[in-house]
Amino acid sequence: MKVIKHIFDGDFGCEESTTNKPTVSVTLVDEAGDETYVTVEDQWLVEHGLDVGDKWPDDLD
Repeated sequence: MKVIKHIFDGDFGCEESTTNKPTVSVTLVDEAGDETYVTVEDQWLVEHGLDVGDKWPDDLD
């Protein structure tokens, strides 16, 4: 099981691309304390109701 440790939104103001959907970098941590990083669309994260402290869906590992 992995849990969301941190969500970093790297898109700011005018730097944000108009051709791509905004993305965020997500830091995940497993039971052993090992961290992994994924990048997902911000809207996908919102649609799935995921936030810091939530369990990461197993089917996305």
